Amino acid sequence: MMKKAENIIVGISIGDLNGIGSEVVLKTFEDSRMLELCTPVIFANVKIMSFIKKNLESAVALHGIDKLDQILPGKINVLNLWREGVDLNLGVNDEKVGEYAVKSFVAATKALKEGLVDVLVTAPINKYNIQSEEFKFPGHTDYLDQELEGDALMLMVQDGLRVGLLTDHIPVSEVASHLTEDLIVRKIETVKQSLIQDFSINKPKIAVLGLNPHCGDGGVIGKEDDAVLRPALKKIFDKGTLVFGPFAADGFFGSGQYENYDAIIATYHDQGLIPFKTLSFGKGVNYTAGLDKIRTSPDHGTAYDIAGKGIADYNSFKEAVYLALDVYRSRAEYAEISEKPLKVREK
Repeated sequence: MMKKAENIIVGISIGDLNGIGSEVVLKTFEDSRMLELCTPVIFANVKIMSFIKKNLESAVALHGIDKLDQILPGKINVLNLWREGVDLNLGVNDEKVGEYAVKSFVAATKALKEGLVDVLVTAPINKYNIQSEEFKFPGHTDYLDQELEGDALMLMVQDGLRVGLLTDHIPVSEVASHLTEDLIVRKIETVKQSLIQDFSINKPKIAVLGLNPHCGDGGVIGKEDDAVLRPALKKIFDKGTLVFGPFAADGFFGSGQYENYDAIIATYHDQGLIPFKTLSFGKGVNYTAGLDKIRTSPDHGTAYDIAGKGIADYNSFKEAVYLALDVYRSRAEYAEISEKPLKVREK
């Protein structure tokens, strides 16, 4: 049974406290109408959030809690994960602050896994200062892939533009060796299912970008597009999935071809992320598709250069909250339809 909108609990991991994460979180909920849509829970410490709030001259009211069963709807709840003070030096990469970013993220993920929060929105982390013997992950997605059920896939979203990746955080020199038929089939199936259950698109059309310039020009500049991509895509298409390509990546976005598809899958990170961020104008959202739980994030990093100055643009984080709520509702509707399919009247 779907919850009322105001009861959707949004868990928020605070990210790097020396970055702009706290600022964009507080700015998002300065608009009281947001609290009519959901109930936020920030995994941090109410004293440190109050300090940041004062520094930003924010007027938001924070409600400190010690347990998740103390969450109050209509309030910006802050779960006290730690009691000790944290020395902040805004704009500075600090390993100690990185430890608190991990503590927040791990606790928020646990709450998501246990159903104590409904969705998770993660503020930006620094991928370098979070590394330790206990936490050896390149970023949020890899940890979520381990902890949650499913096959995680980074899907960048901004309105009707959705860009997924066959490979993500690996060196460019290793991309070709990772492109296997199994990977291609698995990732496209993940995107297709996400478009159906998370975005309510019944018969999605998916475009796939080629690996090499001009898709290899018939093998002159690389054989992977003809030897691996084309055969895999044909197999998938023949089984009923509307997948097309590979398309030469250089002109695909500039010519507006992307507007004809419900999702575009790039073969590697920058091939997809550069055009996406160029087109999304700071309103893009990083959505982790393929998992049994819902996680979104803004499409930017810690932005140390402007941290603490009160000038950070919060629109991407706000859109991340909106998308998490939309996906939650879409999944609830999909589950209800799947459980109660329409009966065909017998003639």
